[in-house]
Amino acid sequence: MVAFETEVIEVVRRTPEVKSFRFKSPGGADFRAGQFFFVTIRIGGAERTKHFSFSNSPTEKDYIEFTKKITGSDYSKALDGLKPGDWARLKMPLGSFTYEGDIKKIAFLAGGIGITPVRSICKYAVDTASGADITLLYGSRSAGYIIFKEDFDSMQNEFSGLRVSYLVSEPDDGWHGRTGRIDAKVIKEEIPDYAERRFYICGPPSMVDAMDKILAEELYLPREMIVIEKFTGY
Repeated sequence: MVAFETEVIEVVRRTPEVKSFRFKSPGGADFRAGQFFFVTIRIGGAERTKHFSFSNSPTEKDYIEFTKKITGSDYSKALDGLKPGDWARLKMPLGSFTYEGDIKKIAFLAGGIGITPVRSICKYAVDTASGADITLLYGSRSAGYIIFKEDFDSMQNEFSGLRVSYLVSEPDDGWHGRTGRIDAKVIKEEIPDYAERRFYICGPPSMVDAMDKILAEELYLPREMIVIEKFTGY
């Protein structure tokens, strides 16, 4: 684990309420796709620290990035005001929500901002020409709130081993994809070989608990084939 001072190099708006924050990466700041790190910023002269998942891949070496939904908390408001050149301290890496290639067939169930470590892992799989067979079911409020959609669409075109299915709970008139929420029926239809896959679940705690229960109690997957990561809001 390393800790270092750095600065913001870019802020990228992803959706109306989500931004990515990129920091200058020093040499030796290695991490595994899907891990998280601590971010310290200054708020009113005091230092405040929170943890975030990497949303970039280890193959994207020029920066370190996390992606967050902007809320009304003091920390979130301070993040929303960050600009290139602003100071930060990072401590990294931590976490075991990672894919090491030991199982070739995996699936992700993600909701909202929980897509961030999934993007990290999928981008890594694409960039390293992994032999993985990956299916992602990603639930969002509406089409305009799908985070990293352009990235995932591009990755699907580049890497035949990745398939993404988007679901929206509040479809717009022009939406032609799936609607509703992820449930056992959707999983069976979109991932017919679900019994052969390791599942990674990431999203708000209530969503993660619901998906975990579906996989274990309705689809009868063994506990060792389910990996979870809960995203609390702040």
